[in-house]
Amino acid sequence: MRQLRAKLAKDPILQQANQIKAAGVYPYFRPIQSDQDTEVMMNGKKVLMFGSNSYLGLTNHPKIKEASIEAIRKYGTGCAGSPYLNGTMDIHIELEEKLASFVGKEKAIVYSTGFHANIGALSVIVGRGDYIICDELDHASIVDGRRLSFATILKYKHNDMNSLEEVLQRLPKDSIKLITVDGVFSMEGDIANLPEIVNLADKYNGSIYVDEAHSLGVFGKEGRGLCNHFGLTDKVDVIMGTFSKSLAAIGGFVAADADTMNFIRHHSRSYIFSASISPAATASVIAALDVIKEEPERISHLWDITNYSLKLFREFGFEIGPTQTPIIPLYIRDMEKTFLVTEDLYENGIFVNPVVPPACSPDATLIRFSLMATHTKEQIDRAVDVLVKVFRKYNIIK
Repeated sequence: MRQLRAKLAKDPILQQANQIKAAGVYPYFRPIQSDQDTEVMMNGKKVLMFGSNSYLGLTNHPKIKEASIEAIRKYGTGCAGSPYLNGTMDIHIELEEKLASFVGKEKAIVYSTGFHANIGALSVIVGRGDYIICDELDHASIVDGRRLSFATILKYKHNDMNSLEEVLQRLPKDSIKLITVDGVFSMEGDIANLPEIVNLADKYNGSIYVDEAHSLGVFGKEGRGLCNHFGLTDKVDVIMGTFSKSLAAIGGFVAADADTMNFIRHHSRSYIFSASISPAATASVIAALDVIKEEPERISHLWDITNYSLKLFREFGFEIGPTQTPIIPLYIRDMEKTFLVTEDLYENGIFVNPVVPPACSPDATLIRFSLMATHTKEQIDRAVDVLVKVFRKYNIIK
């Protein structure tokens, strides 16, 4: 045990965390003492929340909370087993049917987390002798899923279609080639060039897997995602999504044709050997899907404030990159300043997320400013005013 502790103490990430703590600017694991809203209570004071993935602001919607409570009353708090055995309930089947319809596929299966969904599906639908071709900025769960697959992993430069084609050109025509990509990239806020990815997949006999975690509820008719937005659902082989963003709960799903889903259902280890998603979370997602259809003004307002915020940040000279979404990166490109800025903003009542290695390269550190449909323009104005002052203080903008 002493040897193990000595080894762990040398870990560079842990050493960095200890240095940040010693400097008094450690920004992680801050406890929230209220619901996940545009304002939250932290350490006894109100803070404007611009670090949440709740893009539609549904985590405290009364209809969704009531559905969750009713599910607990009927089904209890847990399933006490995996879906494969005793853990499948009728509401799980109801949710799977609603999700398949929502994203335009024949079948869907539900996982206990979005991370489980990616590692569970990617690790089995391709294998030795096959190829996974990934955008270099794909999410960590895609990275771990592809590692478990035993397929040959190839990367292309972020959103660079020439780079993707160069990779595809090198591969045998009849080989299985799965292009795996985020619909919306969670740190940079830009979107996948799905139309061109589809063209290249057709040209080189490839298949496509799209992670819609950050695009469901944001893009497409009634928030059905980026594949729907481009009208390319039928051209995408597998669609994955999560519940912890726009759908106000915890969990994930994968959707595809019936044969593919039946294969995944009988081979995916993170599905077979994990307990089922809780009744409360399941009912919450069912209700959230209904609310999205019933309250389309949420998506409209989200885009209104997104465009408003993008305009403000550009006018004040922030470097925000090619983002087109409610995820707005504010580049700092300096590790020390990133932590100092995050702490300074927090002390001034603004919660944002710092993005540093290993989530990005050392020269691409940033603050992730993310919007919810429940934010007001007044709240955005307050936040931008503080951000301008802090960024000027550290000579990041003029």
